[in-house]
Amino acid sequence: MEAVAKARFVRVPPRKARQVADLIRGKSVGQALSILMTVPKVASKIIAKTLDSAVANAVFLSDGAKLEAEKMKVSLITVDEGPMVARWRPRARGRATRIVHRTSHITVRVSQGEAAGPEKR
Repeated sequence: MEAVAKARFVRVPPRKARQVADLIRGKSVGQALSILMTVPKVASKIIAKTLDSAVANAVFLSDGAKLEAEKMKVSLITVDEGPMVARWRPRARGRATRIVHRTSHITVRVSQGEAAGPEKR
């Protein structure tokens, strides 16, 4: 049984969210949640909510089959780039600089049983 949850247009830069995502890839759900609670990053709270949503989706999709959250694993977690929000900041001598706020799309897939191995790069 696999279930997916997505958090889209999250106001966290993808580079910072990937640092947190790398910590929980391939771990069990309980272990991943305990790691996320101790990491002092903004992205950890968002990824924890998405992981909770994926577990809830798995329980909903099981249709009465006994499903234990302790045996579930994070089989896939990806952080992709979303659209960038551009702002302008005034600078010296009448100039302006562009400030880019990056957004992320976070996808978490949990599965019952063995997790997929780490991706080779």
